[in-house]
Amino acid sequence: MSEPRSSGRPGRNSGTTVAHPRLKWLAFALLCGLPLFGSLSLWQQGVSLLPLVGYGVVSGLTFALYGYDKRQARNNGRRTPEKVLHALELAGGWPGALLAQQVFRHKTRKVSYQALFWLIVAVHQVFWIDRLFLDAGLSNLL
Repeated sequence: MSEPRSSGRPGRNSGTTVAHPRLKWLAFALLCGLPLFGSLSLWQQGVSLLPLVGYGVVSGLTFALYGYDKRQARNNGRRTPEKVLHALELAGGWPGALLAQQVFRHKTRKVSYQALFWLIVAVHQVFWIDRLFLDAGLSNLL
């Protein structure tokens, strides 16, 4: 006998549990590793504290905006434009967006949204690989 579904959407679990939490935390930690290490190294070298603070502040803002947008979607209210969410992700809020996608189960099924989201994450990863391991060699090519 299967459990009854209380959400309005078929196949969606209305509970607050996240599927495969250990695997998702591991993936999150690995993805955040380069930006965190890079930001910490810039701070330690006395270059700038801005990347470290920026990732934290913009991620928090992005997380909150995802929660707000999810609430608005449920209540048929005025939604946050996707380009605003993507701009915040690009500005360093992608870790907050990634957490929010799992916590709120929001923006996880739209393929076009996810494609651009993961492209933004990849851009951040490439930036830090370039900065940390290639002495900004890719940046010098541009």
